[in-house]
Amino acid sequence: MSSRKKKKAALYEKLRAATHSNAMNKTSIIVDASKYIGELKNKVDRLKKEIGTSSTPQNSLPAVTVENLEKGFLINVFSGKNCPGLLVSILEAFEELGLDVLDARVSCEDNFQLEAIGGDQNQGHDAQVVKQAVLQAIHNWNEGS
Repeated sequence: MSSRKKKKAALYEKLRAATHSNAMNKTSIIVDASKYIGELKNKVDRLKKEIGTSSTPQNSLPAVTVENLEKGFLINVFSGKNCPGLLVSILEAFEELGLDVLDARVSCEDNFQLEAIGGDQNQGHDAQVVKQAVLQAIHNWNEGS
């Protein structure tokens, strides 16, 4: 088999693997790839809609997610715009809850992005309580700005 044919065969095999196709001929592989791309586009559209409905369009408040960790929480806050003073409000909420910031990454330049790991001193909070406290801090910040 020539080098060109080997490369072509390898390309089709990679395409077959990436699209989870069981097809053996190249036309069927390409059809499966096209269907897979369509499925991915639908997923992207659905996720865009979910993101759009989870944020309030009238004032586009930051999006908040909180996940439980073994001894604390992973807190993510994101806004597509700069939010002067928001970091202070969120840190005050952490303090009120008794959360220690164990690690954090923050960007406040063109947008606002906070990823923090908070350790729970009281060991009694759940992710929903932490999320509500952060959302309340965002609401209070928004009312004051």
